[in-house]
Parts: sequence; structure tokens; C-alpha cells
Amino acid sequence: MARGGINKAVVQKARQALLARGIHPSIDAVRIELGNTGSKTTIHRYLKELDASQPAAAPEGVKLTDALGHLVAQLAQQLKEEGEEEVAAARQVFEAQLQTLQAQLTISQQALAAAQQQLQIQAAALAQASEQLATTRSTLQTEQTRNATLNQAVGELNLRLADKDEQIASLEEKHQHARDALEHYRNASREQRDQEQRRHEGQVQQLQVEVRQMQQTLIVKQDELTRLNRDNEGLLVQIRTLKDEKRTLKTQGDRRQAQIQGLEVDLAQLTGSRTELEKQNQNLALSLAERVTELRQQLQLIGKLEAQLRQAEKAAAQAQDNG
Repeated sequence: MARGGINKAVVQKARQALLARGIHPSIDAVRIELGNTGSKTTIHRYLKELDASQPAAAPEGVKLTDALGHLVAQLAQQLKEEGEEEVAAARQVFEAQLQTLQAQLTISQQALAAAQQQLQIQAAALAQASEQLATTRSTLQTEQTRNATLNQAVGELNLRLADKDEQIASLEEKHQHARDALEHYRNASREQRDQEQRRHEGQVQQLQVEVRQMQQTLIVKQDELTRLNRDNEGLLVQIRTLKDEKRTLKTQGDRRQAQIQGLEVDLAQLTGSRTELEKQNQNLALSLAERVTELRQQLQLIGKLEAQLRQAEKAAAQAQDNG
């Protein structure tokens, strides 16, 4: 039956019982004698102390060759146990190193995944910035085309306005000529009437006829002058309308120019953002390459440790076979 603990006296008693039966007191034999209880390390330590203080003597009636055989078996068992302890210790060190490397590998894989995710985010942001840049360029090109059309329309309106100004100047010149002619006619008529009144009474009737003719002509001239005044007023209205249109187009042109300047500023900002994103993308690519290199080195180290473990297991197997 298994017991809670062992001590040196218990191990010594089991050892003596085995020797009395002619059985070599190995660690396993002592542990079986103790009812499969106790640590092999503790049993080995107590057996080592007992072997140093009380070497195992051959029982009475046992031949020297049998004693030597038992001694050789004891030494072989001790070598086997020491080899197993060294292999176990090496295995523990290897497993600790392997767990450390696996933890480092997990951390590296997580960092690699995070770097890849960050790289994808940066690539998406770069694509979005490129799309915004393309949209802004398209909008800028459209606005520039529209501005050119507006400038062309303003130029045409300016030409029309200049033509109207020339027409107004021509009409004003004609109007002035008509007024000058009318004034000249009035002066001439006045002088002529004064001269005719001093003439003979017989020419009064002829003068009256001429006066009526002149009055009719004056009426015609006045009608022409009235028509010219109306035309002049109509042209003045057209001039004011064209001037208002010109001011409106100029205001629209100034507004479009301000919008174009704003779009150019946005374009410059997007270009700067795209340059910064490209730099970040390059830095992430370099960091990712370094992580991959470290991961490969760690995998190579793990391979070397696995090879050492296989060699240690092979050596332990050979030691057991030789034992």
C-alpha cells in the first residue's frame, strides 16, 4: 500500500530486504519494495548516501562472481539512472526553451498580423486619398473648363457692349448733327423772315408759302428727332442691362476663381497626405521585412533545438540499449 512519505531509514530497510533476497537494490526495486511510493530522486539520493556509508556486501553463501555481477548491475543501473536524470534535465531545459521560443513565435506572428492589418489600412487610406485626388482633379478640370467658357462669354459680351457703345456714340453724333442742323435752320429761317419782311409786300405770299414748307420740314425733322430720342432711350436701357449682365458675370467669374483656388489648396493638401501615407507604407514594409527575418531566424533556432533533442533522445536510447 502506498504511503505518504519516505525517509532514509525506510529506504535503508527496503535496501537490506532486497539484498537479503539477493536482489540488486535499484531505484525501481526499492520503490516497488516501498509499495510504489516515494520520489525516484529522493530514493536515488538516499541510496547514494547508503552506498557511500554502507557498501552492499554480498550475502553469505553468494559467490564472488555473483557479487561482481550484482555490483556491475548496480553500476549499470546507476549509470542508467544518472543518464535518465541528465536526459530529463536536458529535456526540461529544452522544453523551457521551446516554450519561450513558441511564445516569441506567437508574439511575432501577432505583430506580423498587426503589421499586415496596419498595412492594409494604410493601403485603403492611400486608395481613398488617390480617389479623392482624382475626383478633385476632375472637378478642377470641369471648373476650369466652365471658367474658360464664362470668360469667353464675358469677352463676347464686352465685344457686344463695345459695339453698342459705338452705336450709341454714332446715334448721339447724329442727334447732335440734327440739333445743329435744326438750330442752323431756325437761325436761317429767322434771318430769312427778317429779310422777307423788309422786302416788297408783293413777295409776302411767296414767303408765306415758303414758311409753310419750312414748317412742314421742321415737323418732319422734329418727328425724326423724337424717333431718334426714343431709339436713344432704348439703347440706354440695353446698355444698362448689358452693364448689369457684365457685373453679374464678373461676380460669377470672381466666385469661380475663388472656388478654383480653394480646390487647388485641397489638391495640394491631398498630395501632401498621399506622400505621407506612402512614407508610412514604406516604413511598415521595412518593419514587416525585419519581423519576417526575425521569425525565420527563430524557426531556424527551433529546428536546431529539435535536432539537439533528437540527438539527446537517440543518445539516451543508445545508453538504455547498452545498459
